[in-house]
Amino acid sequence: MASSTARPDVPESAQGPGVARRLLDSSATLSYDPAKEVDWETPLDEDFHGASPEWSTLFGTAYWSEMTEEQRKELTRQEAASVASTGIWFEMILQQLILRDVYAKDPTDDTVQWALTEIADECRHSIMFARGAKKLRAPAYRPPRAAVELGRAFKTLAFGEAAYAAILVAEEVLDVMQRDWMRDERVVPFVRTINNIHVVEESRHMKFAREEMRKHLAKAGPARRNIHAFVIAVAAYVIVTSMVNRKVYANAGLDEERALAEARANEHHKAMLRSSCAGLMEFLASCRLLTKPALAFYKRAHLI
Repeated sequence: MASSTARPDVPESAQGPGVARRLLDSSATLSYDPAKEVDWETPLDEDFHGASPEWSTLFGTAYWSEMTEEQRKELTRQEAASVASTGIWFEMILQQLILRDVYAKDPTDDTVQWALTEIADECRHSIMFARGAKKLRAPAYRPPRAAVELGRAFKTLAFGEAAYAAILVAEEVLDVMQRDWMRDERVVPFVRTINNIHVVEESRHMKFAREEMRKHLAKAGPARRNIHAFVIAVAAYVIVTSMVNRKVYANAGLDEERALAEARANEHHKAMLRSSCAGLMEFLASCRLLTKPALAFYKRAHLI
């Protein structure tokens, strides 16, 4: 996470070697090919969870205590697949946002070359997530129709700091979650490998997003900053509330309505989300993007 003492109005590139060049060098040194790194051939071992149980939307509820261990494992597998499917949806938005930002810019510039490298990473990640969800024996979970249409508008209209902040929000939430999963020996090994790949490569994407946010915010006046603070918060709310599809409960053999009600009231899961976003909220505060209207949406999404 970015330090809360960092100046949001000063690009990191002005404080040392170019960020884009360092990221390109890092990518050349350490990147993965999921087609080769992930064990796609070994059949799914149902003795494992799909995610750390503590990250389940039902963990800590009365319903969770009634479930068999097999049901808990199946639920976490379905939830992990849903998070992966939501990740694919947002990565498609992300790629279009980045392409729009670098369109017609100098392709020999390090920043443009890094942007193209990031898009290539995201393409591999989307395929990896899709194959992972299929191996978890889950359907192609899709966000609610309203979220899909809002995403369509966002990818068409968002620019500057709003585009990169939305990227940062989505990746930061996933980052903390997946760091737990990749270290958890209760999680099926191929999912741990997927999470490790994503964490390593997304750490570079998040650094680039922070850098681009600072650069764009240096040019933003109060009105633009306030409008984009609100847009970013709404985007964060839509992304986070779309991560776990309500159909995961029925697909895990549970009563969908009861499970949904208990998940919505689950204080443990809300606390997990808030904890995962502590560093992100510090960074947004340092950028003066936690306005009162924005805070209302972050609180509704249990991010603060």
